[in-house]
Amino acid sequence: MAMLSHLLHLQNSLDPTSTLFSSASTSSQSSTTPSSLLSTSSAAPLLFFTLASLLSFLAVNRSSTESSSSSESPSPSPPPPLADGDYSVAAFRALTTDHIWSLDAPLRDARWRSLYGLSYPVFITVVDKLKPFITASNLSLPADYAVAMVLSRLAHGCSAKTLASRYSLDPYLISKITNMVTRLLATKLYPEFIKIPVGKRRLIETTQGFEELTSLPNICGAIDSTPVKLRRRTKLNPRNIYGCKYGYDAVLLQVVADHKKIFWDVCVKAPGGEDDSSHFRDSLLYKRLTSGDIVWEKVINIRGHHVRPYIVGDWCYPLLSFLMTPFSPNGSGTPPENLFDGMLMKGRSVVVEAIGLLKARWKILQGLNVGVNRAPQTIVACCVLHNLCQIAREPEPEIWKDPDEAGTPARVLESERQFYYYGESLRQALAEDLHQRLSSR
Repeated sequence: MAMLSHLLHLQNSLDPTSTLFSSASTSSQSSTTPSSLLSTSSAAPLLFFTLASLLSFLAVNRSSTESSSSSESPSPSPPPPLADGDYSVAAFRALTTDHIWSLDAPLRDARWRSLYGLSYPVFITVVDKLKPFITASNLSLPADYAVAMVLSRLAHGCSAKTLASRYSLDPYLISKITNMVTRLLATKLYPEFIKIPVGKRRLIETTQGFEELTSLPNICGAIDSTPVKLRRRTKLNPRNIYGCKYGYDAVLLQVVADHKKIFWDVCVKAPGGEDDSSHFRDSLLYKRLTSGDIVWEKVINIRGHHVRPYIVGDWCYPLLSFLMTPFSPNGSGTPPENLFDGMLMKGRSVVVEAIGLLKARWKILQGLNVGVNRAPQTIVACCVLHNLCQIAREPEPEIWKDPDEAGTPARVLESERQFYYYGESLRQALAEDLHQRLSSR
């Protein structure tokens, strides 16, 4: 504008008789048009329009160049963060489609873990695997929203009533969706993510991992049980069979974990008042091991004994050829026996830590607020999700610690005598071999 003003003054100084902006009286007598200006005898108007056109072209060109360069530079302002109290479908959509991609991956996954117990990529994996089944159920909610809602309940231990107020849904619908998603996790995803390590590659990896930890060869898993507290006392408890040794109603969870704290067997069949050995004997794993249905390909020779892969447990389990337990619960054995016990319990510690991680990640297991009939599938669903987190190497939270056990040594049944005697000779051979190897170092 300043340059145009200078041009006006220049034009008036060159030809004062032909001003571009004449007075009202002049314009009423004769209308000034561009053609009349160009046809005047003076060269000033032509010079003015030539310079003005050139400046206008340069200004427009510069403006378009600046706008195109600004559109190429990716500097969009990130959308504002979601309010923590907004749990609507629209808020979830905004979080997943817009806000989540404006965050760095670590911040994004930390945000997702705080809401749903696992990172965004693992969440997407769960949704992708369950979506066909949820879609087939004709649920009125989007599959990812339904999964997110259930995961938030499992991760934070919320009741159906609490979630209903958050999501503005009926508590009955919350319970129905929870039942559907946990059932799908416990049935459709269980075979994929909870597998006995019978394949040669995984079996070798597992036994080597335990050997690095304990110096004991051919351990393929560690077994333990834990009571899962029922928040509501069950009415169908005439003989107090759900009352566990810690003084509350519970159901009993039995798991076998590998050296990476991944469960490869899960069983929830017994009420909390049952002991670990009875629960084990009632499990499908026990039936498969005693019948020889599980074929372990890796066999080693220890002091003339053929040692197949075996699991380790504490003295609450029976000593069997496929289940090694300590010689003594109080360290009163010989040096080789005490050394063996220490290494065995070191291997068993992985399952204790795995259970602690399970209850820390999925807080609903610290006080189960579902009906006792749906407790098993809810617990198994959390075990599947735990394995997904371990496989994806999700950060491990602070471990939840149950009270220390003080169980009595398990007695051997008459039907187990052959497994017990062979297990006794195997344990002695393993203890002597371990003591000799470590003493000679």
